[in-house]
Amino acid sequence: MKYEISGTGGRTVELVLGDITRQETDAIVNAANSGLRGGAGVDGAIHRAGGPGVMKECRELGGCPTGSACITTAGRLKAKFVIHAVGPIWSGGGSNEAGLLAGAYRTSLDLAKKHGLSSISFPSISTGAYRYPLEQAAPIALETVEDHLKGDTSVSRVVFVLFNQATFDAYAAAMAELQVG
Repeated sequence: MKYEISGTGGRTVELVLGDITRQETDAIVNAANSGLRGGAGVDGAIHRAGGPGVMKECRELGGCPTGSACITTAGRLKAKFVIHAVGPIWSGGGSNEAGLLAGAYRTSLDLAKKHGLSSISFPSISTGAYRYPLEQAAPIALETVEDHLKGDTSVSRVVFVLFNQATFDAYAAAMAELQVG
């Protein structure tokens, strides 16, 4: 599913069902923990596929605050870089989770711009082990990306790589709402 952002000269957002470690975009985003220690889900898959060099760089960074992101090279991955974004753990919505989630996406996109990257792949940050409700997370992710693409950026293609049908469907519904709204 592809959506061209109006007024941006052809910048696009795509939704795909698949494995983020196989993406050939300039950067892939890791749904990381604040200690950048590796973990389960997307984080573990990226570290396994990227190899020990990615973890070595993460250790050197020493961590990353929630709502932010940092960047390393991508090791054995097809991408050039891994952007490690730290989303919030869901605790009911009263702890600025929406702001922190948007911040994780925004900082990732700012890093892509800073490094002159034209394409980036995101997972659904915080909706796995961190339990952020998909129906709330998907619009935040898509709106944050759309706002970035409407600005001054090197990024022209954003791919959301969604690991199961339920996640894909939630993002597709949010994308349809954005296109209508």
